[in-house]
Amino acid sequence: MERKNQTLVKEFILLPMTTVPYFQTILFIVFLILYLFTLVGNISILAVVSMDRRLHTPMYFFLVNLSFFDIVYSSTTVPKMMIGLVQEYSKISFQGCITQIYFFHLFGCTESMLLTSMSYDRYVAICNPLRYTIIMGKSTCFQFIFGSWVLSLFYSLTHTILTSRLPFCNINQVSHFFCDIKPLLKLACTDTSLNENLVTTITGFMGVSTLSLIFLSYCFIGAHIYKMRSAHERRKAFSTCTSHLIVVFLFYGPLVTRFLRPTTNDSLEQDRQSAVLYTVITPVLNPVIYALRNQEVKRSLKSIFFGISRQKLSP
Repeated sequence: MERKNQTLVKEFILLPMTTVPYFQTILFIVFLILYLFTLVGNISILAVVSMDRRLHTPMYFFLVNLSFFDIVYSSTTVPKMMIGLVQEYSKISFQGCITQIYFFHLFGCTESMLLTSMSYDRYVAICNPLRYTIIMGKSTCFQFIFGSWVLSLFYSLTHTILTSRLPFCNINQVSHFFCDIKPLLKLACTDTSLNENLVTTITGFMGVSTLSLIFLSYCFIGAHIYKMRSAHERRKAFSTCTSHLIVVFLFYGPLVTRFLRPTTNDSLEQDRQSAVLYTVITPVLNPVIYALRNQEVKRSLKSIFFGISRQKLSP
């Protein structure tokens, strides 16, 4: 009888980052600037690699895909977060909430697999440079991307379907600035131990397996660099890996701690804080890290920029 008297939730209320009006205004401006930089920076990389044939290599093929995922990954959550800073309540329908969960985990999982593919690309380029173009051909690159999409699709669908089948009654205030699985599980009016175990198990497996493959790639890379006799060659090989390692650290660091923590009120608050790193900060830093540390990208940017400038100045 109690179950019959409960009202099923048709929409959720997302909590803002802060309820202080002054800080809301500041955060909105900061996040808006960072989001615009994310779009401009990653779109610039997409344009540069597309326009410069010298960059049509496997390394930049993966970089283009990383820039694309940074755009869509950030766009899944940041606009809704900014709306919550300018409105008293940020509402989202049940269907919209489930859709956001689906795309958030789809793009996030695909990006993690893409970073794993990029580590293998660096391994082949450093440890087997003479066969690099043969091993990392177009078909191999497309197989990596296609495999990442397919596995991420099943991963995201598993979490989305299980979450969408839960009953949500009466309480509809999500302790987050976007819809995610753990905050929603706290609102379900049924036992969610199975869902919590699956989230920890599946996400933990994906995180550990991809991180292990990245770690294994860099173990072989490190061993190969150690055997190099030339200090110049060692520095050159190490510099090609630094950007990728920084991005891996920024992406995996908060995600691993987030999903491996038990679901408590304190952990949910920590999740809200760490989510800013991988939804706002990391997407805006990725193009900066790769563009500023990559001489080929900087040369292409300059040549394209000055080429457009000359065309405008010429009669």
